[in-house]
Amino acid sequence: MQIVDAHQHFWDLARNYHPWLCDAVPIPFRYGDYSALRRSYLPADYRADAGRFEVVGSVYVEAEFDPGDPMGEVDWVTAVHDTSGLPSVIVAQAWLDRADCGEVLGAYGAHPLVRGIRHKPRAAATPDQARRGAEGSMDDPAWRAGYALLSGYGLSFDLQTPWWHLEAATDLARDFPQTQIILNHTGLPSDRDRAALDRWQEALQRLASCPNVAVKISGLGLPGQPWRAEDNRDIVLATIAAFSPERVMFASNFPVDSLVARFETIFEGFDTITRGFSETERSAMFRDTARRIYRMEER
Repeated sequence: MQIVDAHQHFWDLARNYHPWLCDAVPIPFRYGDYSALRRSYLPADYRADAGRFEVVGSVYVEAEFDPGDPMGEVDWVTAVHDTSGLPSVIVAQAWLDRADCGEVLGAYGAHPLVRGIRHKPRAAATPDQARRGAEGSMDDPAWRAGYALLSGYGLSFDLQTPWWHLEAATDLARDFPQTQIILNHTGLPSDRDRAALDRWQEALQRLASCPNVAVKISGLGLPGQPWRAEDNRDIVLATIAAFSPERVMFASNFPVDSLVARFETIFEGFDTITRGFSETERSAMFRDTARRIYRMEER
């Protein structure tokens, strides 16, 4: 099967500084122990992991590179693209509430591979702790001032936040309708309790009512548990029902999700779950939506 992987990472720890991978003290991580990721991961490793799936394009998403050198990551990934053919396009790191935001976004807007940026807004650890208006959140005026610049540079926004902040994301999408939002990792439905999943689905449906929002189905692993299609079927189908195949992209999140599954296990699961959809719908979710949303034909 040919796929466009809508969310993947590379890193070279011998050359570049990623604090979460290079510093001795680990950060809190949703999959728990991530020591297995503390090694360089390059296109040859990725191709080996992809196995029988033919990756005909991919979206590189910023990998928490040295925050003092955002263009350094873009320059390095561009060199990787030039020598390996992957990734097809880049979602770069930016800090929307930093003083240099406009300068950084201007450079990205002029770059032939950069299509958007990601800046993870401040998030609460649990639904009960979620409050609107926190500094660094999607409600923060300084953060929003940076966000307001994106459309002028032709940049989209990859949003990684847990589902209990999707109310703020819905307001953001409605207030800035010219900016394309791509929700990462299905809104992070990590709590599989039925009540929690009901709340996740309600929040997802509200966000999906905004036509300028798409979603990446990825990052569905649970710590200490194998990735199984039967465990993720309802989440995948509910997400497709909310957004439609024209706004859904499948993604590996490799190598991060190698902590919970093989690449082939994840995509075989997506294949199995979507057997009831038409070939046109499956083509959209496995390839065409990512090509369109991330404007892969543009150079």
